[in-house]
Amino acid sequence: MTGIVSQNVGRTSGLIKAVSAGGIWTLIKTLTASGDSDLSFVDGTSDVVLDSTYPIYLFKIVGIHPSANDLKIGFQANAADESGYNETITSTVWLAYHGEDDQTTITYSTSRDEAQSTDFQDIIDDLGYDNDQSASGELWLFGPSSTTFLTHWMSNMQIHNSSDYSVNFRTAGYFNTTAAIDEIQFKPESGTLDAGKIKLYGLSDS
Repeated sequence: MTGIVSQNVGRTSGLIKAVSAGGIWTLIKTLTASGDSDLSFVDGTSDVVLDSTYPIYLFKIVGIHPSANDLKIGFQANAADESGYNETITSTVWLAYHGEDDQTTITYSTSRDEAQSTDFQDIIDDLGYDNDQSASGELWLFGPSSTTFLTHWMSNMQIHNSSDYSVNFRTAGYFNTTAAIDEIQFKPESGTLDAGKIKLYGLSDS
């Protein structure tokens, strides 16, 4: 740990020294949910950067709380100069459940993965809406500005589900396009996102 704390003491600019990646994390944008039907990050709009500035982008999802019970929350993208949040996705999904009643399950979810689909990809499912229920986690986006390779992504979410289970929901896949990805939207299947934050970071390669 020597040096890690000292490198960050007094930092107020949003720059954080990355311990394992060797680069600099920069906080780009924070969106706060307050009765929103979606939360969108659009390159060049409202100070959002989602372009070749960084090779890796990270969305930190903190305490998302919905208006409806048993809720799914997904994400989708737009390629540059496109609209509709309907890029083609192929993905895998697996979940680990552990309930307050000590029941456990680990499963690969064929109903939640996608094969050349333009639907929103679920990264949260069965989220409860009790006052103490929420979901937190992260979504990584790798090389979204590349026009040579497909854009890969992976998500790791922790959910307090509607049946009082702790759920680790892991999803990974790619957008099957070599066009640059420059817009990301998070959206519930119904209702609104009533509380919580999504923070976008960029990771430099030096």
